[in-house]
Amino acid sequence: MICRTFRAAWRQAQPCIIPATAIYEPDWRYGRAIPTRINRRDGEPMSLAGLRERWTSPTGEVVHSYTMLTINADDHPLMRDYHRTGAEKRMVVILPHGLIHDWLATPASASMEFMRQYPAERLYAEPWYPEVGSD
Repeated sequence: MICRTFRAAWRQAQPCIIPATAIYEPDWRYGRAIPTRINRRDGEPMSLAGLRERWTSPTGEVVHSYTMLTINADDHPLMRDYHRTGAEKRMVVILPHGLIHDWLATPASASMEFMRQYPAERLYAEPWYPEVGSD
């Protein structure tokens, strides 16, 4: 289901790519949230499927925004471990590098074809504790 805010962007095929070196999720398997960094196993940057939108605020300012698309991950071997117990498991849509241009050029009627789980064996997860106060 598409968030109301970006419903028009989905219908009008306004895709974007969100580059990321990693994504971060809370690992709740041990009863508390453990910050976890998830990377591509090959070390390459990720290309996340997104939607872009342009709208006008109540004050008249033009605002450019985007959202990352997510899909259900209840049965994903890696991503099912994240988020609270009992909550729906979600994961961002990570596009294989060979599909980036296809995603950007696809008509709205074919957008659902890209909503697939990225293979777990191509991802690597590790606890992540940023250094406090480091620059």
